[in-house]
Amino acid sequence: MVFLSLGSNMGDRLKNLSWAVSLIERDIGDIIVCSSVYETEPWGFQSEEQFLNQVLKVETTDQLSEVLKKINALEVFMGRVRKTETYTSRIIDIDILFCDDMIVNRKSLVIPHPRLHLRNFTLVPLVEIAGEFIHPVFRENLIALATKCTDMKKVRIYSKPPCSKFDAR
Repeated sequence: MVFLSLGSNMGDRLKNLSWAVSLIERDIGDIIVCSSVYETEPWGFQSEEQFLNQVLKVETTDQLSEVLKKINALEVFMGRVRKTETYTSRIIDIDILFCDDMIVNRKSLVIPHPRLHLRNFTLVPLVEIAGEFIHPVFRENLIALATKCTDMKKVRIYSKPPCSKFDAR
């Protein structure tokens, strides 16, 4: 089981998320639950374009390295261009937040995502679908981490999940 974070602030943002959800289900695994979609301010850089963000819980039989490879391929397929190592606007961004209760610290991948506890755009949708999930490094549930988060960026509900067969509640 993996938790994935999706974000888009270019083009038809909701369509981009919906497309990513479809591709993830096709290529990575069964989506168990998806959060509502949230509109959020950019984090780590300035942009006039607000993001739409969503979190998915996905059941997969793939190894973590294979999931990462498929996510990178999906981003490229959808038109994401990585120009620099800094944060920029993007058609789609897909991050692995958790993989079960694994702790991975490689150059190419750190799990749990090393900044998820600092970002409301990730914590709010995570709490919606898995508030009691225990962060394997901090040994606290996501609700507790969200209450401690000092991120002041605005996060507001934008819509129910674009994947109509799911209900995060």
